[in-house]
Amino acid sequence: MTAIAAGLAETVSSLSPGAYLTLIVAVSVVCQWIAWRLKIPSILLLLLVGFGLGMMVTADEVLGQDMLFDGVRLTVGIILFEGSLQLRLRHVDDLRKPVFRLCTTTVALAWAMITAAAWVLGFDIRVALLIGAILVVTGPTVIAPILRSLRPTRRVSALLRWEGIIVDPIGAVLALLVFQGVVGSLEEGAAPAVTIALAKTLAVSIGITVVLGVGLAQLMRRRMIPDFLHGVVFLAVAVTALVVSDSLQEESGLLTVTLLGVYLGNRPGLHLERVVEFKEHLQVLFVGALFVLLAGRVTPEQLIDVAPKAAIFLALLVLVVRPVSIYLGLWRTKVTMKERTLLAGMAPRGIVAAAVTSVFALSFGNAADRFVRRAETADGTEQETFYAHADQLARLSAQAEQMVPLVFLVIVATVAIYGLSVGRLAERLGLASADPQGVLFVGAASWVVQSATLLKDSKIPVRVVARNFASLADARMAGLDTMTANILSEYAVKDMDMSGMGTFIAATPEDETNATAAREFSHVFGTAQTYQLRRDGRTVGTGSPMKDTAGHLSGRFAFDPPISRAELDRRMWSGMTVKQTALSPKFTLADFKEHYGPETVLLFFLSNSGAVTVAGPNIRAPRDSGSVIAMVRVPAEDAAEAPPAGHTAEPTA
Repeated sequence: MTAIAAGLAETVSSLSPGAYLTLIVAVSVVCQWIAWRLKIPSILLLLLVGFGLGMMVTADEVLGQDMLFDGVRLTVGIILFEGSLQLRLRHVDDLRKPVFRLCTTTVALAWAMITAAAWVLGFDIRVALLIGAILVVTGPTVIAPILRSLRPTRRVSALLRWEGIIVDPIGAVLALLVFQGVVGSLEEGAAPAVTIALAKTLAVSIGITVVLGVGLAQLMRRRMIPDFLHGVVFLAVAVTALVVSDSLQEESGLLTVTLLGVYLGNRPGLHLERVVEFKEHLQVLFVGALFVLLAGRVTPEQLIDVAPKAAIFLALLVLVVRPVSIYLGLWRTKVTMKERTLLAGMAPRGIVAAAVTSVFALSFGNAADRFVRRAETADGTEQETFYAHADQLARLSAQAEQMVPLVFLVIVATVAIYGLSVGRLAERLGLASADPQGVLFVGAASWVVQSATLLKDSKIPVRVVARNFASLADARMAGLDTMTANILSEYAVKDMDMSGMGTFIAATPEDETNATAAREFSHVFGTAQTYQLRRDGRTVGTGSPMKDTAGHLSGRFAFDPPISRAELDRRMWSGMTVKQTALSPKFTLADFKEHYGPETVLLFFLSNSGAVTVAGPNIRAPRDSGSVIAMVRVPAEDAAEAPPAGHTAEPTA
């Protein structure tokens, strides 16, 4: 095993830059796939693999430090731009004060407390201030996947998204101001240096945002950019804004791309669906690769040395800093106590903290080198002063090197703590579900109402959506959660609260509406949990490419056998009904089918643990456990004993 490990290490260390980047991409994708299968935060695997690869070869050795950090800066900027494009001001119309407080008061409180914690643990106050600035961020690259699987309420989701994306550049700018203040205090004074840096950062960021944002919005409205170029044009604009901003004012680029994304994302009349989808794919790739690359720069010895401090520091972050900053920061706002509690239990750090830490850890050493060079060309008292400044910065640089493994341990631990526990906390608070089992029906046919009633009686959340208020009358009388909305409206597609929902079934009378809705909501629920009814007529299965509906234009067909809305309605009108039947070794699924005959349509399977599965031809069905919800024709001998439609029954075999 030792020989194999040594051979592997030698092979990896001899890779060319192209082969090394290929390995990084492949490893990051595999890690994210495994994490998805195991239902654990992907960043945990990415960091562990990154640490392992770093023991063989580091990105600095293969790519060079300048190339590495330039690439990191660009990719982090693209990630923030993609996230900010999806921030909608209308999502926080009722939460503007809490969002403002999260990005100001909460940040200030967290910065002060994190700084104090780092100082108590032995860091110089100047390095402690820098650590505090870096760790006020909450990691949108970690929060977004958690929200995608957790699906909390709209309010909580909006608060977490806005905080994560807006505070990231604030943390980077705050870190820059601290660094400028430390270096500036050795020359002209800290206050002037910080004031000038802040003024230049805001001026550059706002100026570039206005120029590029207005120009790009006009080009989009006038249809002067072809559809196939939307994604790459926005990518080019974001990268240009980042590089130009950083060249005019150091570390201002992240704020610039965030403001630019928020501006473009909220311009009326801009259809950015292609842009967002393109950027989402890039984000998945970049986040995985960045964590592997940056984690590889941290050695096991560094992690071990800082572990005792990190344990105390982490406890203070999780148990004191986050709860106190949230409860005080959101005091006297419309955020409920339950929502504050969930926010207090959700503060994982992500890629921006890792990237900014790595950059500023080197900045102290670079600043010390600049003073040494200046001392070499000076003489007398000025030379002594420059050497003294260089010595101070060298000592700070030594402490800043400890900052890197400390922050990486914080990232690993916070992702593990919050990622693995927030689901349970959200469930207890009634704000989300760690494993959403709810079913969202579109359409309000009688069989939908009966099915939804049975699911609700089995403690499965359900919601019935229809375009017309009158068509929902039966659903409302049955006590179901209903919503009057066009499923293809802007509201439904972008703003509808999906908390607790895990499965989507499009069952309107219009086949094209079902197909379009299934395609659109597959981005929310995933293609595996997005269904539509089979289309009317022979539009599939003919073997003719000119007659069959293209597969990518349809969702999965629901139920077994998969039949159309018209056929389902016809069977209901003919006297069939929807029943839930318990399965057991004495009355299996095969017995059920034989008892009710060939007209039976299997709709849902419910496990004993409460999980719901939409029936289908390729779905593994339970044979003798759980229960089945199906449309059946009640045999004459059972009719006298049959309970009302919509109630559980176990017929006699």
